[in-house]
Amino acid sequence: MQPDSLSFSSSTTPTIDYFQQLPKVELHVHLEGAIPVATLLALAQRHGIALPARTEAELADWLEFRNFPHFAEVYQTISRCIQTPDDLETLTYEFLREQARQHIWHTEFTFTAWTHFRNWGMPYAEQFAALHQARQRAERDFGVSSLVIVDIPRGYASPAEALTMTEQALLARPLGVSALGLGGYEVGNPVAPYRASFDLAHAAGLPCILHAGETEGPASIWEALEAGHSLRIGHGVRCLEDPALVAHLREHRIPLEVCPSSNVCLKVVDSYAAHPLLRLLAEGLYVTLNSDDPALFGTTLTEEFEKAHQLLGVSLPELSHLVQNALHASLLTQPQREALHARYFMA
Repeated sequence: MQPDSLSFSSSTTPTIDYFQQLPKVELHVHLEGAIPVATLLALAQRHGIALPARTEAELADWLEFRNFPHFAEVYQTISRCIQTPDDLETLTYEFLREQARQHIWHTEFTFTAWTHFRNWGMPYAEQFAALHQARQRAERDFGVSSLVIVDIPRGYASPAEALTMTEQALLARPLGVSALGLGGYEVGNPVAPYRASFDLAHAAGLPCILHAGETEGPASIWEALEAGHSLRIGHGVRCLEDPALVAHLREHRIPLEVCPSSNVCLKVVDSYAAHPLLRLLAEGLYVTLNSDDPALFGTTLTEEFEKAHQLLGVSLPELSHLVQNALHASLLTQPQREALHARYFMA
């Protein structure tokens, strides 16, 4: 069964195939967190990186996260397996092929360039060129469009290093770098030390999209908006702790990039059933649905739509609305959005 548009008009119970065929847009997914386990093992073997597991089954145990700091340790180990621009080009192309398989026709993926520069001295220009080559090939071969959000890893990059990377990101705008982000563990790692980077990006017209309201409460979201010029909020689920913030987000139509399985895996919420997605929708907030780090959390965007419907009871019309939210909240120009909608969403 294939949805004929965004209408979800079928009266039968949708299957996973239904949600896979649904045309989608994803705004919050990390390239390094989307590496399939088999590919990760191959990269580690190629570059002589010792992982704490040697098989896909053993790696699954390693990916049972205790908390966010443990997740960050694993993420850093995975990133060390990416050592060359060729690695980056291959990973990006494979990632976008998988997005196309799921009918995710536009993706804005987050990429932590600083980590690869720090680990192996991979020049920023070569990193961005590799991503661009893969993006162009994927658009030609699979019909998918994509843009890059270059993020600062809070608590790892120094303010000076972040500023250098921001300058490099600005130079790479012709290569698809379309926003500056801030990721990582919020607790004890505020936006303020990186304000110069976000001021520079904002002044140059490069959108800022920060993670906030995931491992820290509403104050983190306020700071992302005020000090980080954040156009959208990565996660943002803890906004519900502050009614004034909820009202502000609703009034200004600030999109939230909600990632339910990620929140469960990283213990932001106790269980999927306890996820506040329905409350966010009931508050009239501008919600989008995303996978975050799909390979690490054992999910896909297709599965996020299925679980939201089957486990949380989000209605099919509401899921249709979430797809439209993602399209309209994207960094595409209005003509590009209209062309994408006409090509894939009205077929």
